[in-house]
Amino acid sequence: MIQSIDYTVIAVPLILALVAGLVLVLDAFLPHRPGSGRLLGLVTLGGVVAGLGVTAAQAVRGGWWQTFCVPPALPTPPPMPARMTVTLNVFINAPEELVHAGTSCSFVLDRFALIFAGLALTAGLVVVLMSMAELAGGRLPVGEWYFLLLCTLAGAVLLAASRDLIMLVVSLELVSLPVFALTAMRRYDGRASEAALKLFLVSVVSTAIMLFGVSLLYGLTGSVHLSDIATALSGGTPARLGPVPTAAFFNTGAPTGLGPVTAVATVLVLAGFAFKVAAVPFHSWAGDVYEGAPVPVAALLSVISKAAGFAGLILVLTTALAAQAAVWAPVVAVVAALTMTAGNVLALRQRRAVRVLAWSSVAQSGYILAPLAVFARVARGDVAVGASVAYLVFYAAMNLVAFGVVMLVSRARERDLLDDYRGLIFRRPAAAAALAFSLICLAGLPPGLAGLFAKVVVFRAIVDGGLGWLAVVMAVNTVIGLYYYIAWTAKLFTPAAAGEVAGRPRSLPVAAAVGVALAVTLVFSVVPQVVLAAVA
Repeated sequence: MIQSIDYTVIAVPLILALVAGLVLVLDAFLPHRPGSGRLLGLVTLGGVVAGLGVTAAQAVRGGWWQTFCVPPALPTPPPMPARMTVTLNVFINAPEELVHAGTSCSFVLDRFALIFAGLALTAGLVVVLMSMAELAGGRLPVGEWYFLLLCTLAGAVLLAASRDLIMLVVSLELVSLPVFALTAMRRYDGRASEAALKLFLVSVVSTAIMLFGVSLLYGLTGSVHLSDIATALSGGTPARLGPVPTAAFFNTGAPTGLGPVTAVATVLVLAGFAFKVAAVPFHSWAGDVYEGAPVPVAALLSVISKAAGFAGLILVLTTALAAQAAVWAPVVAVVAALTMTAGNVLALRQRRAVRVLAWSSVAQSGYILAPLAVFARVARGDVAVGASVAYLVFYAAMNLVAFGVVMLVSRARERDLLDDYRGLIFRRPAAAAALAFSLICLAGLPPGLAGLFAKVVVFRAIVDGGLGWLAVVMAVNTVIGLYYYIAWTAKLFTPAAAGEVAGRPRSLPVAAAVGVALAVTLVFSVVPQVVLAAVA
């Protein structure tokens, strides 16, 4: 069997990997002079832009493209003459309607994967711009920073296109492992070391839990491909596999796919991803890690890492474990309600800007999870998935604006207190206006229509799914969130105390990062159909 690889399908992660290697080579051989770090930043920025361009071209091309495929099992061929050989070519790049029935692929480039790739790369563009300002002081190793950042982006792009459990776990670790080092890059900062250690321990535990669940799923079904697992757990036999006796053994006395071991595996996988997205009860690390990490890394955790975690969670639950929705949907509903409540209540008590955004991010995870709870209740499960993805895309743009302005202010005042934003409209009108718009969007109030549309989409999905109690919890939490968002916004327009200083000169890369994120948020507010049509 010859298994071909279409490099145009995996072009984006290849570009990111090659640029990451190029950055390390340049860092090793270029003389370390003032301005050399800027060159590495531009190379990294160019790689991200190139990946974003290829993603846009793939989206325009459309279709369903895949590679790294395993063909269906074939009957044993009759004996052939010794001189005769047979080569089986696998259709790798065919559209969905041309793919052989039973073919299982590890890498699928569909609309879901393209949306998450675009989200990760756009957010990566903003994070790279913020990193240029973070690295300008010369206190951090530039080459290692950009290399790790590109590895994280490559993992995020790969994860959304992964369609087997091994590739999912490896991609998720490729997202997570570089973040430990990025968080601890300030070697002599005690808070950064503490944050990196907490993040490392949490990630190790979550990976162990997830691997336990993944191993159970493999033992039950005999396959790592999500499509084969779904077929086996729904009572069928995958085209590539024979009967799976282990599934019948473990599920003795229960309907196919609904045995106790399957339920345990489902809960373990869900718990592992809950760590990654900071969902209750695995959320306690968020505040300290966000505060101790450099601001660009906190932004990366809040958007790129979270998006990758949700991509994996959605793929596993709605593809491999769709037949087990009766098991995981009630758990997701309860976790979503607790997550949005805990995040909003904890955000009320914070006095530091990054910690407010950290607990706000936890609350937003609850909103993103909520539509998945009605996956099995609505006529079309993809509507629930679309609502979660739409909210995640809206949230990413709004949150990046806030982190960009926080970095601008933190360069002038390292205390990171909310009181530092008092009177910001009089010192930096553009930054204050951008932050105010971002906070209003996150609160879901006009004129921040992006946030309003996001909440309406999620609320409608929950109501259509018949979970009225979850809709009420979401409405109450939206009101709670209004308090700290509006209180922070009010500080921007409150006159500052006498003797207030203007701070350091403005940073052009950070200003550009805020501008990019703000432009995307404005587009989403004016033309939300751009997102809603994409996730439909």
